[in-house]
Amino acid sequence: MAEHFNSISETFRQIARKVPNKTGLIYLGEKFNYEKLDLFSDKLAGALFRQGVRKGDRIIIYAPHCPQWIITWLAVQKLGGVAVPVTHLYGPKDLMYIANDSGAETIFCTDTNFGYVNRILADTKLKRVVVTGIADLLPRWKRMLGAMLDKIPNGKFSLGEKVFLFKNLLKDSAPPPALEMTGEEISETLYTGGTTGFPKGVPIGNALFLESSAEQRKGSLALIPLGEDIVLQGAPLYHILGQMVGFGCLLAGETLVLLPKNHLDAMFDHIRRYKVKSILGTPTMYRMMLEHDRIDQYNLKSLEYAFCAGDVLPREVANRWLRKIGKPLYQGYGATETCGGVANTPAGQAVPEGAAGRILPIKQILVVNSDTLEPVRENESGELLVSSRHMVAGYWNKPEETGLHFVQLQGVLWYRTGDIVRLDSEGWLYFMDRSVDVIKHKGYRVAASKIDNVLQEHAAVIAACTIGVPDPAVGERIKSYVVVKDDVKGVSAQELLKWCRERLATYEVPQYIEFRDMLPKSKVGKILRRELRAEEKRKAEAS
Repeated sequence: MAEHFNSISETFRQIARKVPNKTGLIYLGEKFNYEKLDLFSDKLAGALFRQGVRKGDRIIIYAPHCPQWIITWLAVQKLGGVAVPVTHLYGPKDLMYIANDSGAETIFCTDTNFGYVNRILADTKLKRVVVTGIADLLPRWKRMLGAMLDKIPNGKFSLGEKVFLFKNLLKDSAPPPALEMTGEEISETLYTGGTTGFPKGVPIGNALFLESSAEQRKGSLALIPLGEDIVLQGAPLYHILGQMVGFGCLLAGETLVLLPKNHLDAMFDHIRRYKVKSILGTPTMYRMMLEHDRIDQYNLKSLEYAFCAGDVLPREVANRWLRKIGKPLYQGYGATETCGGVANTPAGQAVPEGAAGRILPIKQILVVNSDTLEPVRENESGELLVSSRHMVAGYWNKPEETGLHFVQLQGVLWYRTGDIVRLDSEGWLYFMDRSVDVIKHKGYRVAASKIDNVLQEHAAVIAACTIGVPDPAVGERIKSYVVVKDDVKGVSAQELLKWCRERLATYEVPQYIEFRDMLPKSKVGKILRRELRAEEKRKAEAS
């Protein structure tokens, strides 16, 4: 693998010096080479420094995918700042919470979400707002054509003492002063769901980020030599999966293809046009691709490596992908708190059925009894604990959450994933369930995800989510929520229950099936089981 330095910024600088003319980023047909990305991020970092941004300051990135997103993130690294990426779909309430929790004084946004930023300025510590349009770095003729065809969204914003235009800041030519960085210094804080109902910040150090992204890239080396990959960004850059593959691509001197949003026809067209070799996404994204009625109209033969993470990969989706594309879906398992991958299915290796991946060499794991924290026997299910050399040591400003999820055992700090897994003698990890999603029915521990997978293997079902509904007689009754395909008629609950009886143990079969038009999902596409539980609790309290 390529040499890595103490900091993300120095690693990127070395790549830019090594391959200055190589295309690093493609966005709406426009190509940005490494020299240009390095220059733009230098200029932005220098301009922010002159506006008072210093090492350790937190900068929120609140925008859809565009080159400015990546340039801003790189500029923050060059300043020694802490990037705080958040989804551009946040409203003012969530945005204000994260601004206040992180202590950010600077926010980067687009003109289309400036209104929300403006609403929270008075109630936060924000001193600087940097505004851009998603087409600001495209040629003038493309911007004019996009405006004529009403393809470029425009938002209203007002300049003032606190508000700066991104394109004006790029006119500043002086780079920021050189910084001495250590690998343990924080590069960014990613926010993830909290058990108390509030998002919690995960501080990720430079060394951890570099080590994890380099290890992620090793998974496809058997198929694609280092430096030769062309990656389509299929997961959000504010999510750890999107970062490990997307920024990992840029930190390896490869080419990243970026879309403003994941429109399926646009994704297929970009794969064909730019001969994309790698793609990443959640099981939901791959299912949607397979369901798309125009998939056969596109040449996708350039794809060598399709990586899936963020949720359990249903066997039915994996099998259909293999039949349609002729190449396997490679699965990985990880978390924000572990900076991505804990296990991966390396290309070129035979993978045991049901395995979520082989434990990566940079991670140490324990599988323990959730109640006693005593290690379980080999091949026995238990809660997964993860440790690593540069690991996250706790949540930002959340001692209570840190105490719940980080524990010292055998003189080592471990992160408690809350996931129930099984580990075989060869180091293959089998995901069984979230510990909070284990349904306790008649004394049995029933894996909700196992039932979901069985239901999703039915030809009529596009999505399923199973929960336990409290019942004093049996502990919890099993209830499944199901979404069927639009063109399917007449599928009954009895038919699906029969399907389950033929494939599950008696105690695993749902007692109830409820049909829905859609299921609640997080902003990164995960089905929110807890929302369905909360809904059932409200029903019980109202009855």
